[in-house]
Amino acid sequence: MASSAEPRFLRVWRLCKRAHSAFDGEGSRLAGGRWNRRGTRMIYTSGSLSLAALEILVHCEPSLLPADLVAIPADIPVSLGIEPVDEARLPSDWSRMPPPGALADLGSGWLDAARSPVLSVPSAVVPRERNYLLNPAHPDFARIKRGAIEPFSLDPRLRKGMRGSES
Repeated sequence: MASSAEPRFLRVWRLCKRAHSAFDGEGSRLAGGRWNRRGTRMIYTSGSLSLAALEILVHCEPSLLPADLVAIPADIPVSLGIEPVDEARLPSDWSRMPPPGALADLGSGWLDAARSPVLSVPSAVVPRERNYLLNPAHPDFARIKRGAIEPFSLDPRLRKGMRGSES
């Protein structure tokens, strides 16, 4: 008999350079991001590996992507309580670049309040999909289990096709 039990974990993905400390939030602390102000640690993850790749591609020319990218899965126990952000409550221009400061205020406020270790937000790249922001300072952050680091590369056709070809 098949089990209809709800999944116990939500798998998320992080792509970064091999030498990077992927789960300390240092990069976002130094640079800030769509959902956090500079000076606050936040870890950006995606609900699928393909979304994680798209999130990197929008910030970097494909031909300039680091050769040492790695993919790291992480399993979030659903019992931790993942706090969702409702897209309907966001500013109408929430997905624009540069992002409106209200988003960084929202995310940084969530970090400061420490209500949950995970905030679910819509992706600006694929709004029907979700990114998951992690708070490394939250007491329950240690319950998020990181998987094995896997080498990651894109199909070379993407690098060629995204340079802009004339038809």
